[in-house]
Amino acid sequence: MSEPAYFFTRETGRGAAFVAYVLYLVSIPSAGILALVGVILAYAARDSAEGVARAHIENQIATWWTAFWWAVAIWIAGAVGVVLSVVLIGIPILVLAGLASLVLMIWFTIVSALGLIALLDGRAR
Repeated sequence: MSEPAYFFTRETGRGAAFVAYVLYLVSIPSAGILALVGVILAYAARDSAEGVARAHIENQIATWWTAFWWAVAIWIAGAVGVVLSVVLIGIPILVLAGLASLVLMIWFTIVSALGLIALLDGRAR
């Protein structure tokens, strides 16, 4: 009988990668605070992780930084939109910033879910 795919092996760092993915997935309602906890966990587990878990942890860190810098750009665009809303050109900028924020949240959730599935299947993402 084969071992179920969700059974964790003794590979160091796999549990931390799992917890970080779960924190990423539940971070949207927490305004990103849990994603920050997840990336801190990933950084803490990175040096001791090995194999597939190491690849997942590296991917989690890269995903977080990508989302972070896109969020900074969206916030800057939103601030510019607020300032320019006095002359009405800022309103479309605010709408675009809101849509970009929605797309970023959807992307972050999908990437995190696909990473978690790959981790549970024992393959690198």
